[in-house]
Amino acid sequence: MPSSPLHPLHPSRPSPAPSSAQQGHADVSGGEPLTPALSVGFVLLSRFTLLPFAAFVDCLRLASDEGDRSRQLRCRWRFLSEDGAEVASSCGAVISPCEPIGGRHGQPFCDPRQFDYLVVIGGVLGEGEEADSPERTSPERRALERNRPERDGGTLDYLRHAAALGVPLVGVCTGVYSLIQAGVMEGRRCCVSWYHHLDLTRRFPAVSAVADRLYVDDGDRLTCAGGAAAADLAAYLVERHLGRAWARKSLHIMLLDGHRSGDHSQPQPVVFDRIEDRIVRRAVAILEQHLGEPLSVDELATRAGASRRGLERKFRQAFGVGPQKFARDLRLRYGLWLLYFTDHSVTEIGERCGFADTAHFSRHFRSAFGQSPSRLRRDPVGREEAGVDPFFLHVGARLGHR
Repeated sequence: MPSSPLHPLHPSRPSPAPSSAQQGHADVSGGEPLTPALSVGFVLLSRFTLLPFAAFVDCLRLASDEGDRSRQLRCRWRFLSEDGAEVASSCGAVISPCEPIGGRHGQPFCDPRQFDYLVVIGGVLGEGEEADSPERTSPERRALERNRPERDGGTLDYLRHAAALGVPLVGVCTGVYSLIQAGVMEGRRCCVSWYHHLDLTRRFPAVSAVADRLYVDDGDRLTCAGGAAAADLAAYLVERHLGRAWARKSLHIMLLDGHRSGDHSQPQPVVFDRIEDRIVRRAVAILEQHLGEPLSVDELATRAGASRRGLERKFRQAFGVGPQKFARDLRLRYGLWLLYFTDHSVTEIGERCGFADTAHFSRHFRSAFGQSPSRLRRDPVGREEAGVDPFFLHVGARLGHR
């Protein structure tokens, strides 16, 4: 019996056999059937986020065929779940059918070598309480019950198995959490949304996580902040395997202006929309990730990709103050927000904002706002005005403040 041809991208791996949907499809010129140049398996986690999944798979779909015909010619994709059951997204939309990843009850795993990439689409964190919500419809409820987090152990085993075989792994949105939990991110950098950065670094302090860019390509580990950035990562892979024209075709039909590179800054809350300089935007994003642990100007400059003198000049051009004062003012604004919208003591708030002690915090607070923290806490007018700050509404929600 003749051996299987080698995979064109991974010589040690056999080429995937064409699916029934691909067999018999001639290429657009009427010649022989096309062999997909890019094959992707989507591992869908419980209550996965729909936007990054849809953006990623639609970029593949539009690159795969002429126009909007959607045949899996140049690209091939499959949807996988732990036991092959349907999977409900965080908004309730259900993906079905899915293929089982295998590995249960002594069964072999679905061979990950048939894919050029396994893309893990993460789910909403802390979803266990909502799975029992009585207002859920029956299909959603069944999908949620089948895909509870405690049953993701098989998925983690599958990711370890794929990594051992050298299959590139992609974590999208909170999918990076699963890669970390599977133990396949040791010594790697990963990208996460600014919204989840603090939670991830608290759960996994040994992981080098960044939230100042859209995605990170670390060889056979790729991670993406999620949201619309998934389309940029998908276009990046389409361009790598099919060429730039096919990536552009997908993005144009999706009404996206163009492909953003991985180091493009993540959009920040609207309070910073007026910042035009990319280095300043990145520096502000880094400061937002370290509200409780002040960075030196030298460290901030290094992480933002600038010299200390250059960063100070850019901050003065953008804000009229240097990065050190800007960072302290940002921490004080955060302290004001915590003062109004949490029950933490002044001492606790000072610690959360990175001040050495209560006296240090109170002194700077009074200098900035003209009153002591305890007095401003009793000011109803100030509380109402602070409530419209979109930046700290995001931060407060992300940290779970009550």
